[in-house]
Amino acid sequence: MRWDHLGETPSAPADAALFGADAVTTRTFDTPEFRGVTFHEVRARTILNRVPGASRMPFEWTVNPYRGCTHACVYCFARKTHSYLDLDTGLGFDSQIVVKINAAELLTRQLASRHWQGAHIAMGTNVDCYQRAEGRYRLMPGILTALRDRANPFSILTKGTLILRDLELLTQAAEVTEVGVSVSVGFVDEELWRTVEPGTPAPHRRLDVVRVLGDHGIDCGVLMAPVVPFLGDSPEQLRATVRAVAEAGGVSVTPLVLHLRPGAREWFMSWLARHHPHLVARYERMYGAGAYAPTWYQRRITRQVHELAAEFGIGPAHRSSPRPVPSPSPSPAGAPAAGGPEQLTLL
Repeated sequence: MRWDHLGETPSAPADAALFGADAVTTRTFDTPEFRGVTFHEVRARTILNRVPGASRMPFEWTVNPYRGCTHACVYCFARKTHSYLDLDTGLGFDSQIVVKINAAELLTRQLASRHWQGAHIAMGTNVDCYQRAEGRYRLMPGILTALRDRANPFSILTKGTLILRDLELLTQAAEVTEVGVSVSVGFVDEELWRTVEPGTPAPHRRLDVVRVLGDHGIDCGVLMAPVVPFLGDSPEQLRATVRAVAEAGGVSVTPLVLHLRPGAREWFMSWLARHHPHLVARYERMYGAGAYAPTWYQRRITRQVHELAAEFGIGPAHRSSPRPVPSPSPSPAGAPAAGGPEQLTLL
């Protein structure tokens, strides 16, 4: 495994890139929630990461206290990053978790630097900072404390309900700086959830997070990601998801169609061949031109979700008052799933 660029001080030339045993501590825990998971504890050299200039991300800096993710989402775009450490991007990504145990102290130091200008910091944009490992390692309280104490604006994207453990810190930070929280819920179909996101809390539990945060004065949006072609994109499924977001008090809903970058693509397609072999050819056509579904398909999903959001009263114009949820209206009977190929990207 290649660890050199993660360490506090380079221990060898870049082409050697292997740390000694004293630089990486490997642990396993004999508890049900961590059975089969290996943790690699490292002391990172830096924790603030600059987003490449060519990126379409709306932020410039990120903090990622973990690499790898026990959420085990079969579509996770971040799988490729495990290959940079010579780790497997399939099961290895789900079960070999790198933990930057000095994340909080590093961030405290870097935010205090005279060179730091207080830019917005995004978290959860690579792997989830509130995955199960956070329950044991508790890195986020120290990170949030550092951000609060410097009044540094930040945002968090998560599928993890563990964020509610840090509710007090979030509310304290929101009193002194801009705090944004988004919860990722691509669908509320529980059968689909069990197969494509096996390590995550159920969708309804994530929507409970949206509700609780809202009750404590922290507006929470929902990233409706991913919308999974042919499995989670029917009009009925889209309606059910947007309605659930409205009932939870989400202030916004932003759809993001599944995209399949290298690393994620191979793992997802192998999963698809096992669980839905009849869809393999359709996916090969839809994603034949690259990582993203065709533009016409992305636009169609975006339009449908935005229309539903307006119907259910989700959006900036409605934030100051409770969102009434209309009675369910019938969806078009037998409406076909998307049959061809596209996709806007946030992650």
